[in-house]
Amino acid sequence: MTAQTTSGLGFVRYAASGRNRFVTGIALLAALGGFLFGYDTGIIGQALPFIQDEFHPGTLASSWIVAAILIGAMVGAGVSGYLADRISRKWTKFLSGCVYTVAALAAAFARDVTWLIVARFVLGLSVGTASFVAPEYIAEQTPPKIRGGTVTYNQVMVTLGILVAYIIGYALAGVGGNWRWMLGLGAIPGAALAVSMIFVPHSPRWLASKGRLDEARRVLERTRADSDIDAELRDIRETAQAEASWSIRDLFGARVRPLMLVGIGLALFQQFVGINTVIYFTSTILRYTGASLNQSILLAVYVGVTNLVATIVAVLILDRVGRRRLLLAGTALLTASLFVLGAYFALPALNQGASWVGLACVIAYIVGFAVGLGPVFWLMISEIYPLHFRSKAMAVATIGNWAANFVVSYFFLQEVAAIGQGPTFWIYGVIGIGAIAFFWFKVPETKNRSLEEIEREIGGDRLAAAVTGDDPSGRSRQG
Repeated sequence: MTAQTTSGLGFVRYAASGRNRFVTGIALLAALGGFLFGYDTGIIGQALPFIQDEFHPGTLASSWIVAAILIGAMVGAGVSGYLADRISRKWTKFLSGCVYTVAALAAAFARDVTWLIVARFVLGLSVGTASFVAPEYIAEQTPPKIRGGTVTYNQVMVTLGILVAYIIGYALAGVGGNWRWMLGLGAIPGAALAVSMIFVPHSPRWLASKGRLDEARRVLERTRADSDIDAELRDIRETAQAEASWSIRDLFGARVRPLMLVGIGLALFQQFVGINTVIYFTSTILRYTGASLNQSILLAVYVGVTNLVATIVAVLILDRVGRRRLLLAGTALLTASLFVLGAYFALPALNQGASWVGLACVIAYIVGFAVGLGPVFWLMISEIYPLHFRSKAMAVATIGNWAANFVVSYFFLQEVAAIGQGPTFWIYGVIGIGAIAFFWFKVPETKNRSLEEIEREIGGDRLAAAVTGDDPSGRSRQG
């Protein structure tokens, strides 16, 4: 089976051609889940300085204001697979939009720190669900030849949400009750997601798994311009039956463990290099460089623009340059930026009257992440796992990603208070070196390669036998 991927440029051409506009619209609406993720990620960094001015939380409470959403996201990601199978991808996303809308308004009307932390935990339930179900729903609705492009398209929406959050933060900085408006405006895209899900069709894969084959066929007829509907429907049924025989316990068996190691390694390193400390605390970090509050909020907009543009560039060249090459180059750039940024904060001679150095390091760091670990992580975990157990394996990687996000984001302010800004960024830099080594030795290139080739490189013949249904002795796996 050949890995079906198309670059982001291919997706744009496909959408602009006038063919299958229906599926393009579905992908756009579903990607609002990515936008919600990005908006909340970006807006808390803009709102936090004003929340601190009003509620005067200490370092620990400030950490919980930021990180409570991540605890909720882990729970949301954990139950999203069950909900997506039980009530459908469509209605799970509808529920996610409703929860996000209510929680965003609750956060805006918070009367104290505890209220705000609880509201952000509930927001996390929605964000964690959307982070898993949105790519899954898009992939299942999209023709195979552009499936890779649509997965990375969701990542573009994440970065767009971050940029919009930064712009709104800057626009509302001088408005009374500014942080309440910043958080409350998140209800608008949340409501848009919920309403849009009423009008989109169910995933054909979910319909087939429930025995609703006629409905699945009708959806495929609307979303596939020139493919063999009967063959795809047959493949969907066979894949669903094979997947049902795999449990979470099987994912950590000796034969499949190498694939899980790669996916979880990508998930953990994506967060442990500190990306969401930079996103959540952009304004705070820029204030460390000597910028005023208003200047730091404006400069955060430049960071958001850089993030969006670099992500779009990465999407357009992923299938030309290759995932592994971008992963290594991007991680090397962000690692170098972390060491320079740490030196900038640790050595007074470097930061006297030279705030532009700190800004340049942050921008270089963002570029490195946006062309490497940002889009490549989500794309590669959709490629390295065979369909037999892809959804379960992706769920494990997603939960690991949110858990690592929580650890890094929760302890950032405490690290800075305990050891200073410079050593904190050096720690991330050392982790970046470890990430480069891991990617070099463990992560294969997946561009234009079949699943069987990828599996043999990662785990050898025993793994290939496991995922194709035969063990090394020639006996077939049941199911």
